[in-house]
Amino acid sequence: MLRRKRRDERPEHPFTGYKLARAVLSADGGRAGFAGLTLGADQVYGAVGEAACVWSPRHAPPRKWCGCGFYCLHDVNDARDLGCATENRSALLIEVVAAGRYIRYERGLRFSNQRIRAIRESQCECGRPGAGLADAGTGIVGWRHLTPVCGMCAGGRPAILSLKDFAALLDAPVPVRVPPAAVPAPAGAAAGESPVAVLSAEIALLHARLDEIQSRLDG
Repeated sequence: MLRRKRRDERPEHPFTGYKLARAVLSADGGRAGFAGLTLGADQVYGAVGEAACVWSPRHAPPRKWCGCGFYCLHDVNDARDLGCATENRSALLIEVVAAGRYIRYERGLRFSNQRIRAIRESQCECGRPGAGLADAGTGIVGWRHLTPVCGMCAGGRPAILSLKDFAALLDAPVPVRVPPAAVPAPAGAAAGESPVAVLSAEIALLHARLDEIQSRLDG
């Protein structure tokens, strides 16, 4: 992903970058966080984090001859391209501020400290913009993976959260800057009413109608 490694550096000011991350929810549902996609996929970090090497605690990330540390890309379009890979389709696109020790690459950085600046994009596996987060059916010890779902695909998926509800469970404030078009409200949504709440009500009504039809058929 990142090429043309340069010398180990220490920045004079923070950098803004873009990356993909899995959204995770604690087992008790009281905390939210993020997990990496490959290296460090078993490590959960919050809105503010300091990298730790998954192989050895003897050095501080990023180490020149090691793959440890946080990663980010300079260009948001490069992060979008990465999100097209099958294994990355359930990830959120987030904007980060990178600081601390870092190693510069052609298209991004590997660095030691980060602060998540915003949640930028969320996409359902069907290709539509995500309207909320549902239980992905996978996870790591103590944490459940969440996956973005659109209004059409949300029916029957457990543990649905809006992106703002997810952000509210993080350890520090993180704004959700998903474009308005990416979170369409279902038809009939009242002003100020949560699209996810309206969607859940519509799903419940649909199930009730299906139960009624089934009872008539059985009779």
